[in-house]
Amino acid sequence: FSFRKLWAFTGPGFLMSIAYLDPGNIESDLQSGAVAGFKLLWVLMLATIIGLLLQRLAARLGVVTGLHLAEVCHRQYQKVPRIILWLMVELAIIGSDMQEVIGSAIAINLLSVGKIPLWGGVLITIADTFVFLFLDKYGLRKLEAFFGFLITIMALTFGYEYITVKPDQEKLLKGLFIPYCQNCGTPQLEQAVGIVGAVIMPHNMYLHSALVKSRQVNRANKREVREANKYFFIESCIALFVSFIINIFVVTVFAEAFFEKTNADVSDVCVNASSPHSSLFPNNNQTLEVDIYKGGVVLGCYFGPAALYIWAIGILAAGQSSTMTGTYSGQFVMEGFLNLRWSRFARVLLTRSIAITPTLFVAIFQDVEHLTGMNDFLNVLMSLQLPFALIPVLTFTSLPSVMNDFANGL
Repeated sequence: FSFRKLWAFTGPGFLMSIAYLDPGNIESDLQSGAVAGFKLLWVLMLATIIGLLLQRLAARLGVVTGLHLAEVCHRQYQKVPRIILWLMVELAIIGSDMQEVIGSAIAINLLSVGKIPLWGGVLITIADTFVFLFLDKYGLRKLEAFFGFLITIMALTFGYEYITVKPDQEKLLKGLFIPYCQNCGTPQLEQAVGIVGAVIMPHNMYLHSALVKSRQVNRANKREVREANKYFFIESCIALFVSFIINIFVVTVFAEAFFEKTNADVSDVCVNASSPHSSLFPNNNQTLEVDIYKGGVVLGCYFGPAALYIWAIGILAAGQSSTMTGTYSGQFVMEGFLNLRWSRFARVLLTRSIAITPTLFVAIFQDVEHLTGMNDFLNVLMSLQLPFALIPVLTFTSLPSVMNDFANGL
């Protein structure tokens, strides 16, 4: 084992792990904490472990074959299934992009104390296109460093909320290691399914299999291939462990502070804190429902304005970073399935336009509650798209004709 070699292979796994920290994940985390308390932490952990195993397969495919998953699909499948797969993955990418646009717009609205309306925040995210193209000119290694910086911001901001709220550690450990859900019903089941859909992203398999190609590996040398697989797996373990800890921060903060709270409880606190957002919560005994926007507001009511702004910074970092990885995924998928060589600018402009149009429409004609409500639908969409990514990656990594001596036994 060599730390120097691990450092050389470090990068693709952290870019891949961004999909485990996008605004859709954060919203799923806070809702599961508010709806089920600590009871669904084990679902989050199992989903992350399954995600790690699938990412390992995707990375192995890229390392061994020198082709990413979309390119292998292009070679192995006939035209009709290939087109169907491409459309399903594009749908997943557009859905993910919409979540990132929603998250970024809400963060900008919170940071500007409502002065920048939601539709303004949605329009500002168009600038992500140019930011991405600007960063990409400086090489992949610098881009990887920038992603590391954004992940650090998320760890610090959500870690701050964790330290401020001080969740019960005994309940945290029980929720992680004992698969139970006492007194759970339909809302808790919906959140459990939402966690799986939010954590395991279909297009992330395509992304990871392509990112590992950025490292030079002599594929004629089995020892080098085996070594690359080992270090990429170690890096993926570290990256997903970091993302898992950040997700735990969010779940436990809302489980500790807002589980079984009513609208009246929160309304009283917000009124006493002179919050400008206190009208969000009607003075009734219905169970509190939170989303990315309301989550920031209630944190501000209970723990001061700093908690609200730090929360918004974390959401903005999540939205911006996942925007760029989504762009990469889209480029690899289009090039692989259709053998098209569009410029990155054209590719980003197309997907961003498709994602922004419905989001902008909702932002203009509806309020923030409708905008954040779209995330639930989009997480379900991700769950439905999963088989279209899992079947190819599980199939190809078990075929000796594709993987040679590195094919899986099962």
